[in-house]
Amino acid sequence: MKKKSILPIIMVMSGILLCACNNNGESMKTEYADKTGEKEHGVPYDSKDLPIDACQRAQAEEDCNEMMELISELYKNADKGCASNVIIADEVIEQMAEKLKNAGCPVTITEIDSDMKNYKELEEFLNASLAGRIGSVIVYKVHSDGGIGRYQYSYDGKDMDVLFAKAAWNDEDKPVITYISNTRIKEWRFTEKGYFCYELCVPEYPEVTEIVNGSCMVRVKPQTKEHREMSEKCVLGLAYQGNNLLCSDWDADHMEHLDYNGMYEYLYAMKYQEQFPSEDYPDGIPKDEFECLIMEYLPVTAEEIRDYAAFDREKQTYAWVRLGCFNYAPTYFGTSFPEVTDIRENEDGTVTLTVDAVCSMILCDDAVITHELTVRFSEDGGFQYLGNKILDNGISNIPEYQYRIVSE
Repeated sequence: MKKKSILPIIMVMSGILLCACNNNGESMKTEYADKTGEKEHGVPYDSKDLPIDACQRAQAEEDCNEMMELISELYKNADKGCASNVIIADEVIEQMAEKLKNAGCPVTITEIDSDMKNYKELEEFLNASLAGRIGSVIVYKVHSDGGIGRYQYSYDGKDMDVLFAKAAWNDEDKPVITYISNTRIKEWRFTEKGYFCYELCVPEYPEVTEIVNGSCMVRVKPQTKEHREMSEKCVLGLAYQGNNLLCSDWDADHMEHLDYNGMYEYLYAMKYQEQFPSEDYPDGIPKDEFECLIMEYLPVTAEEIRDYAAFDREKQTYAWVRLGCFNYAPTYFGTSFPEVTDIRENEDGTVTLTVDAVCSMILCDDAVITHELTVRFSEDGGFQYLGNKILDNGISNIPEYQYRIVSE
């Protein structure tokens, strides 16, 4: 297998930050007047902490307590385990969101790809703000620990602020307000796909020497049912970290650069709906198991896999190592998740999926790259990947792929 060189992490991070966000959605940037009276784009860090008057604080606390009361029984009856950091099951979190939905406000959960309930109210507020109209809206988010966040976005015709309050549960299962702040939003946009992307005013260099992530991303408009089902079936299990099936150009005639050793654990999880039991394979993955799974999902022969992947011909096993700090330099792009935005049926019976890589960390971009993934579905519900093509030279905007195993 031909392997590519590994970029130093600092170069990767710098490159990603420089590429920034180039969404097609409309955007608004706050302005402020400097000492000379001239207008400048952006907001100085000194203005990030806005005052919270007594009425604002009291209302935020009252709203949070009322919402916590609506989900209190669900929290009390939920399995919280024995760990100090409580994590509530996804189905219970969804039930909590349904409870809050009945209060009439927009409600979401911490998963960025989840659909917002009562989203129309936030959509109308954002469209009105784009038109310069004054207004405010309150959005609730159910956190994985069973607590909630209250976000009150306000636009005064010039600036947008967010008053945030967080409520959690104490050891006696009583709600407590753990945090409240009022922060200026430096820059925001409402994209055509329906994402509300914004950047809070946070400390910047030289005041701090490390990057402070003030980027936030909220899905407002929901995915269609068909697109969501296709995303879950074909692409979410792969994503863009640890394998390059979705972030490289390839087809049935050009498969030598795919990272077969890296993709194996993801295909395993997709097929068996459980994590790859790496502890059962301390000496590598047996040839037949490895090749059978790969060939189920890709149009490649056993002989080709042996040539392209890291294969020990003496032991007849394929190498596998866990993704970690010694073989992977973290990138913001790697945190992206794939989202199907279009489905096209071809004359030859194949299906081409248009997929966007959505990155909520730092980049705050709902389409870092757009690619077309071609698949063929079988009558039994299975499918095979046939090729992937990154559009508009998007591959030049993402870090070079790093193979976790280097073949000799």
